[in-house]
Amino acid sequence: MRFSPNTAGPTMTAGFAGASGRRHPRRPGARLLFLLGVSVWIALVATGLGWLWRYENAPGRAATAPATWPANSRIQLAQNEPTLVMLVHPRCPCTRASIGELARIMAHSQGRVRAYVLFLKPDGTSDDWETTDLWDSVANIPGVNAVRDSGGAEARLFDGATSGQTFLYDPLGRLLFSGGITQARGHFGDNAGESAIVAILNAETPDRTETSVFGCPLFNPESECKVAIDGKHKY
Repeated sequence: MRFSPNTAGPTMTAGFAGASGRRHPRRPGARLLFLLGVSVWIALVATGLGWLWRYENAPGRAATAPATWPANSRIQLAQNEPTLVMLVHPRCPCTRASIGELARIMAHSQGRVRAYVLFLKPDGTSDDWETTDLWDSVANIPGVNAVRDSGGAEARLFDGATSGQTFLYDPLGRLLFSGGITQARGHFGDNAGESAIVAILNAETPDRTETSVFGCPLFNPESECKVAIDGKHKY
C-alpha cells in the first residue's frame, strides 16, 4: 500500500508482495510431488482392481465327473426325476452365490428335480463345524436336502475339488450336466450353468453340459476357507 500524490487516500499496488516487498512464487517441487503421489495412487488402485478381477474370474478345478451315478454313494438316486448334487465347503464365502442360483433353479423347476447339497466336514472338526449360515440358507430352499459329507467321502466319489461344483443325473444314473452355476466368484445373476440345468429340466437341449466352477478348493487347508466365516474355527 502506498500514498499517491494525486489522490486523497492510499491506493493498492498491483500484485501485493507483502511486508518483505518480494513475491513468493509456488515452488515447482511441491506440484511435482503432488502429481507423483496421484500417479502412485492411480497405479495402486489399478493393480488392486486387476488382482480382484483375476481372482473373481479364475475358475477352480472342475470335476471329471463319473458318467454314471457312483455305486457307493450314500445319496439315493431319484427314480422319477433327475437328481442334482452340489458340493459345498461350508466356510467358502464365494459359495453364497452358488446357493442363491440353486434357489433360482429350484424355483424354475417346479418340483421336477431332487436336490442335495453336500457340506464338507473334514475329519477332526467339531460336531457343528459345517452348520454355518450357508447350511441355514440351503435348509430354507424348498426341495433341497442339506447333507453332511464326513471326510469328503461323497465329494471324492464325484471327483469334486471346488466348492460350488454341481452335477445333474437322470433317473437311470446318466450324467446330464457337470460344472458351476455362477459366472464368477461370488457373482449372482444369469449364467451358463444355471441356464443349462433349467433347459434340461424343461426337456430342452442346453447350449452346453459343462461349465467352469468358481469357488474355494474343497480339500486345500491353505485356501481362503482355512478360517471360518465367523473368524473362529480354523480348518
